[in-house]
Amino acid sequence: MRHTTAAAVAATALLLAGCGAQSGDPDRTGPSATGPSATGSAGSGTDTGAACAAGAELTAADTGRTVCVVTGGTIRVTLDGTPDRPWAPVTADGTALTPVNPGIGAPHGDTIAAYRATAPGTARLTSSQPLCATPTAPDQVACLGLREWTVTVRVAER
Repeated sequence: MRHTTAAAVAATALLLAGCGAQSGDPDRTGPSATGPSATGSAGSGTDTGAACAAGAELTAADTGRTVCVVTGGTIRVTLDGTPDRPWAPVTADGTALTPVNPGIGAPHGDTIAAYRATAPGTARLTSSQPLCATPTAPDQVACLGLREWTVTVRVAER
């Protein structure tokens, strides 16, 4: 009984920590990226009405953001996970982006993706990560929560 209670307390603490670990305001946009290329992490290529960037590098910290790139530009996504809490593959909706080979493999639990901005329009990139590790024994508490990751990409003519 003591082991089950300790496991329940630990699972609850993990769940609460995971819920509080989500960063970024979904309605917030970062500083504008100008110049021939926008590389770096959070805010790279972010659209605030200024010129769109030639590319953007996105991480988990960019969730909820809107980025703007010009046609021909590249979007690179790196989401760092763990073997116990892996990121799902990134998916894109719309016709503005075309998936391309990111050129490198991802360690187990991480997700790496790359897209070429091929047509003016808007696309949404999404992925998710479990908030808790999958239980490895029947007496462990399961957590079905997911951490959602979404970035809107606006593609503009060069």
